[in-house]
Amino acid sequence: MEHRLTKKQRRMLRQQDVLEKDNSINTSNFKVDFKPKTDTQAAACRAWDDGHHLLMHGYAGTGKTYVGMALALEEVLKNHYKKLVVVRSAVPTRDIGFLPGTAKQKMEVYEQPYKQIASSLFHRGDAYEILSNKFMLEFVPTSFVRGTTLDNCIVLVDEINNMTFHEIDSVITRLGDNTRCILCGDYRQSDLANTRELSGISQFMSVINNMNSFVKMEFKTGDIVRSPLVKEYIITKATMGIV
Repeated sequence: MEHRLTKKQRRMLRQQDVLEKDNSINTSNFKVDFKPKTDTQAAACRAWDDGHHLLMHGYAGTGKTYVGMALALEEVLKNHYKKLVVVRSAVPTRDIGFLPGTAKQKMEVYEQPYKQIASSLFHRGDAYEILSNKFMLEFVPTSFVRGTTLDNCIVLVDEINNMTFHEIDSVITRLGDNTRCILCGDYRQSDLANTRELSGISQFMSVINNMNSFVKMEFKTGDIVRSPLVKEYIITKATMGIV
């Protein structure tokens, strides 16, 4: 659904040469500002450039989702694909229909990380909204993905550690023509309580181990770039054997 701009937003965007006189949005001057910060991030970029689908898994704070969005949006802005579709499970409230508000309001809490990443990649706080208005970026919870076919896009499946195998399977089998896939997650962090559900990510990884089109990239403690404190904390926790 397109976001309706206020008069103030339209005036500001015109001043920034983003909004045309006919109220259409111009993103020709949008450039992704991203350079890999670790060897693993660089390896993921090379694998993507070689045409592979990606599974990036490993510790929190290693930039998996950040890298995925940077790679995807760069392709979209070059018109290689129509849009980026971010798919995420609505755990712990997977049954999103019971939350109050409209569908858009229900999803906003899960969109926040991607708004922050878009702001960082383009150095402007309204980047996510602008790309959404241009239908170049879309957020879809797994609850809403069934029955659709995702053509001519890049699908970023995030937080797969919070998805059952059935959910991951449902997303992958939606991928249509000229569509590529990036999956991100950390099996150490999951909001799933059921042991049977927790096996989903390992089942999926066992499948793609036998597929040539996927490359798996493991992000380790040395790849943590969020902050020195987070890196120290995660390394200490791992050393103590605390998952």
